[in-house]
Amino acid sequence: MTGSTAKSVGIVGLGAMGLGVARSLLRAGFVVHACDMRAEVLATIAADGAHPHQNPASLASQVDALIVLVVNAEQTDAVLFGEHGAAQQMKPGSVVIASSTVPPHYAEELGRKLAALGLQHLDAPVSGGAARAASGEMTIMASGAPETFAAVQDVLDAISVKVYRLGDTSGMGSKVKMINQLLAGVHIAAATEAMALGIRAGIDPETLYEVISNSAGSSWMFQNRVPHILAGDYKPLSAVNIFVKDLGIVLDSARKFTFPLPLTSAAHQMYLATSASGLGGEDDSAVIKMFQKLTGIELPNKED
Repeated sequence: MTGSTAKSVGIVGLGAMGLGVARSLLRAGFVVHACDMRAEVLATIAADGAHPHQNPASLASQVDALIVLVVNAEQTDAVLFGEHGAAQQMKPGSVVIASSTVPPHYAEELGRKLAALGLQHLDAPVSGGAARAASGEMTIMASGAPETFAAVQDVLDAISVKVYRLGDTSGMGSKVKMINQLLAGVHIAAATEAMALGIRAGIDPETLYEVISNSAGSSWMFQNRVPHILAGDYKPLSAVNIFVKDLGIVLDSARKFTFPLPLTSAAHQMYLATSASGLGGEDDSAVIKMFQKLTGIELPNKED
């Protein structure tokens, strides 16, 4: 895909995953228009070959598809319908690929609002973290009309290794992402609790990690997050506050189904407690610091 035949794709939100998505699109030969509130990030992606924009409206008319990869539903609304929103400026028939983690009912309403403006909507939350976003190997949980999938299949191929088609209407993608976040959040909380108990019991944390990683108690999240603890490095790849939000979405949605979630509720309280102690901006593995405050356990640090 080169020269005048290159499709133009916009991306709003150049966070840990969004920056990787933008670079994956550039590698695949797309013309990329990017927007973020941080000037230094815009400068970085511009140096890679993207066209930087100060607000969503300024890129909207220049793209065939727009990927929105911001934090939550409120930011998604601002990107699309705010003072400098993109939706009113986009060409009829253009596709909005909404990839933020949002409540399913919001995704359903978003599809209706975009359709009223003559735009197509793909409810397409993503998973895989910053590393897989950077390598173009995310998992996408998507729902939307068949013609919408067809219009952006090349875009999806450039940024993902697996696209799950979960239905023809907006909302189902967000429902599946909700279940993924339930499991991810509970697994991280359980991993930090287990490591904290092991440290309190006098087990060498490196040894404990090695044994559990090769035993039945392991999980993807255990193997991915515990190394952050062992390194004493809590630079946020996914912050504590993300799971305050995401498990909040899970609990709010479950109430609408009159469905009890005792494990999710307990994990949510752990993230809330960690955030309330001033650690909401640290990596989600920093939940273990809640146990440090409660019990005085000694955690590994960068100087060790």
